[in-house]
Amino acid sequence: MQPSERRRAHRCKTRRITGILLAVWFSVSFAIGYFARNLDVGSFGWPFGFWAAAQGALVVYVLVIRLYEGCMKRLDRDFGEAEDE
Repeated sequence: MQPSERRRAHRCKTRRITGILLAVWFSVSFAIGYFARNLDVGSFGWPFGFWAAAQGALVVYVLVIRLYEGCMKRLDRDFGEAEDE
């Protein structure tokens, strides 16, 4: 594979991974918050649905970051772009 083809393939896979993870981020940020009202249960007057959505979103954000890091390390290693640590 030519260097320019390798670079193009690397960039294409990087964009695909980034797009998928941005879609996850968007759905967690907006869709879950929108539907949090349906999660409300009797909890002494506190909006439990919004609290649960916010706490769950934080966990998902951390997982998205870790997944991105792992995917990029593997992708860079596979294409010979990895930096020495």
